[in-house]
Amino acid sequence: MALRPLQDRVLVRRIESDEKTKGGLIIPDTAKEKPAEGEIISCGEGARKDSGELIPMSVKDGDRVLFGKWSGTEVTVDGEELLIMKESDILGILS
Repeated sequence: MALRPLQDRVLVRRIESDEKTKGGLIIPDTAKEKPAEGEIISCGEGARKDSGELIPMSVKDGDRVLFGKWSGTEVTVDGEELLIMKESDILGILS
């Protein structure tokens, strides 16, 4: 991968949701919302305190996470659309 996030930023690949509802109806592409779930591809080293001490990241590569609907900035890396966001934009880690 040609992009490595800096400081407390993470690179996230969106995970597409199901194309059917629980009742079996197929959702057309025009009605789908962008998923707010993704997999972390790469992490920065962490934020720094004023004293210069490193604050380690709470997430790691491979974690499945939830993030806000409007979180992050879309970037294209090697033809793939990814999101780059701050660690604080992540709402939780899915297990």
